[in-house]
Amino acid sequence: MRARIIGVLALVAAALAVIAATASGGAAATNSITVWLQTDADKDNWKAIIRAATADFQREHPGVGVDVQFKAWTTHLTQFDATLAGGNAPDVIEMGNTEMTKYMAAGAFQDITANRGSFANSATWLDGLAAAGRYSGKLYGVPYYAGSRVVTYRTDLFKKANVKVPTSLAEFTATARKLARQQGDRRFSPVYMAGTDWYVAMGFVYDQGGSIARQVSGKWKGTLASPKSIAGLTTWKNFFLAASRASKTTDETKPNPYDVYAQGNAGSMIGPGWFSCCVGDKYKGSTAQFVMPSRTKGQAMPGFLGGSLLAVPVGANKSLAADWIKAYTSNTQMTALRAIGNIPNTTSLLGNSVAERAARRSWFVPTAKNWVNVENGNILRNMLSQILTGKLTIRQAAQSASDNISSVLNAS
Repeated sequence: MRARIIGVLALVAAALAVIAATASGGAAATNSITVWLQTDADKDNWKAIIRAATADFQREHPGVGVDVQFKAWTTHLTQFDATLAGGNAPDVIEMGNTEMTKYMAAGAFQDITANRGSFANSATWLDGLAAAGRYSGKLYGVPYYAGSRVVTYRTDLFKKANVKVPTSLAEFTATARKLARQQGDRRFSPVYMAGTDWYVAMGFVYDQGGSIARQVSGKWKGTLASPKSIAGLTTWKNFFLAASRASKTTDETKPNPYDVYAQGNAGSMIGPGWFSCCVGDKYKGSTAQFVMPSRTKGQAMPGFLGGSLLAVPVGANKSLAADWIKAYTSNTQMTALRAIGNIPNTTSLLGNSVAERAARRSWFVPTAKNWVNVENGNILRNMLSQILTGKLTIRQAAQSASDNISSVLNAS
C-alpha cells in the first residue's frame, strides 16, 4: 500500500507540474469537459439519463461540450494513472467506493467540500457511500449509486418448515435452528456464512453501535474492544454457531456461498444481491431474497455497500465538473436511475424493494491511507477465527485486533 501511495503521489506531482506549466503559458478558456463513467452505463436506457443530465448542464453552461467516455473496471485505474502522469486527467471520474481512499490520500482529487450544498440530497446520502468520499474531514467524492447485501434463501425449505421471512435477528436465529432440525444433515448450513467473512461480521458490530476504528485527535484508534463492538461480536458468534456449518477458519471464497447453495447444502446465504444469479438451475424457481434483519425488529442490519462515486481529479475544471455532477445526481436523474434498476444515492428516494431496504443502513471501512494494510494483514479475519475456534476470548481477540489496527493505521 505504501508503494502504491508513493506511486500515486508521484503521478499527482507530475500532473500538477504539467498543469502549472500550461497555466503559465496562458491556456484558452475551457469549452469542453471529459467525463469517465464505467461501461455499466454504456446502455441505451442509461445513456438517455446521461444525455438528459448533460442537457441540464448545458442549459447552465451553453457552448460547453461534454465528452462522456466509458471505461472498464479492470483497466480504468491504469488509464487514470497514465492521465495523472501526463497532466490530462478527465474532469469527472467514476470510482468504486473501495478505490477512493488511496487516491484521496495521495491528493489525486480536488476538495469539493464547498460545493456539497449544491448536490441534491447531500444530507441524506447513503452512509456507506458518503463515508467513502470523505477524507480528513473533506469531501472528495459524490455518491452515485449503490449495491447492497441481502439474504438469498430457499423458499421451498422455508415453506416446508412453516416459517416466514424473519424480521428480526432473533427470528432468523429461530428459523435457522428449525431448518437445521428439519434437514438433519451436518453438511447442511441453514445460513451459509464463512467464519472469517468480516463483511458479514462487522454488520453485527455496527448494528450494536460499534465500529472498527475512529479518529481521535488526529490519530486512528481501533474500537473493536469497545463495549458496543464486543456486544456485536458476541451476537455474531452466537448467530454463527446457531446458524452456520461453514468453516470457522476459511474465507468466503473457499468455497463460494452460492456454490454451497447450488449443491443443496444451504438454506440461505448472506452476500451481494447478485448471488441470486448463481444458485443453480435446480433452485432458481425456489429462490428469493430478504433483508438481513437487525437485532431491532423491523430494521435492516447495517450492510457493507458496494457502489460508485464521482470525483474531480487534480487539474480538472472544478467548477464545470461539479456542475455536471450536480446535474447528473439531481433528483430527476437519480429517480431515472432507480427506474432502470439501480439503488439511488439517497435514502430519500429509496423504494421498498429488498435491495433498497437493505441499503437504508450501511457502513464503510475507515478511510485511512493504510487501511489496505489492515485487510492484507488479515487482522479482522484472524480475530474472527480466534473467536470462533476459542483460541482467544472475544475480548482478548478484539483487543489484540484493535491494537494492531491502531498501529497499522497510524504508521507513516
